[in-house]
Amino acid sequence: MTAKREKLFLITNDDGIHARGLEALIEMVQPYGKVMVIAPEDGQSGMSHAITVKYPIRLKELEKQKNLEVYSSNGTPVDCVKLALSKLCDRKPDMILAGINHGSNSSSSIIYSGTMAAAMEGCINGIPSIGFSLLDYSPEANFRSIVKYAKIILESALEKGIPLDTCLNVNFPVNTYKKIKGIRICRQNKGVWKEEFEQRLDPMQRDYFWLTGEFMNLEPKAQDTDEWALHHNYISIVPVHVDLTAYRAMDQLRKWTIESG
Repeated sequence: MTAKREKLFLITNDDGIHARGLEALIEMVQPYGKVMVIAPEDGQSGMSHAITVKYPIRLKELEKQKNLEVYSSNGTPVDCVKLALSKLCDRKPDMILAGINHGSNSSSSIIYSGTMAAAMEGCINGIPSIGFSLLDYSPEANFRSIVKYAKIILESALEKGIPLDTCLNVNFPVNTYKKIKGIRICRQNKGVWKEEFEQRLDPMQRDYFWLTGEFMNLEPKAQDTDEWALHHNYISIVPVHVDLTAYRAMDQLRKWTIESG
C-alpha cells in the first residue's frame, strides 16, 4: 500500500520576508504539511504582476528543516513563485498561499497587489491558490486574530477544492474574530483610487513627487461586493480568474467594420 503523500504548500507575500502577516500565515499552515516559503527580501507592495528582467535575481536560504524551508529573494512576489516552481520545489505544490497582506486588497486594489499577483501566478500554473489580506494598516495589526477563520477557509479549499482556473481573494475586516459576523462570497466592488501626487523638494532643490490618494467607492450601496462585506464586519471571498477577455463585448466588436490589412 502506497503511503499518502504529504501536502506541499508554497507561501509568499509582497510585504517582505520579515512581515508579521507572513509569520502568522506560516505558523497557521505548518500543521497541514510541508511548507516552502520564498518572499521578497524587502517590501514589494504595489508591484502587481511585475517580473524582473533587467538585473539578476538572487536567492538566500534562511532556514531549512524537514517540513519547513525559508528563502528570501531580491525579486518581486511573482518572481518568487516562478523561482520556487522552477528551482526549489521538487514537485508541484498542492497549494500556493500569499499574505497575510498588511492592508486590504479588495475592489480595484487587486490590480496593484503583489500578494494577489502571486496567487494569480499560481492560478496560471494550474495550482489552487489563495491570497489573504487584512484591512488594517496599523503597525501593530493583529494578524493572529484572524487565523481561526483563515483556517476554516483553507480547510474548505483543501476538502472541496477551488474551481479550475480560479484563485481566491480573501479579505478580513479590521475587527477581531469575536466581532466578525461571518464569511460572504462576493463580487469585486467597482471603485477607483484617486491619485494625488504631492510635490516636494529634495536637499538639492530638485522637484520630486510622492504618491498619495484616496479610494472612491463607486457603488457604496451594493450589498454583494467585497467592500460592503468588509465594512459590515464580514470576511469577503472573491473568486478571481486570469482570463481577461471581456466576453460580453465580443459580439459588439464583431459588428465593427474593420478593414484587414
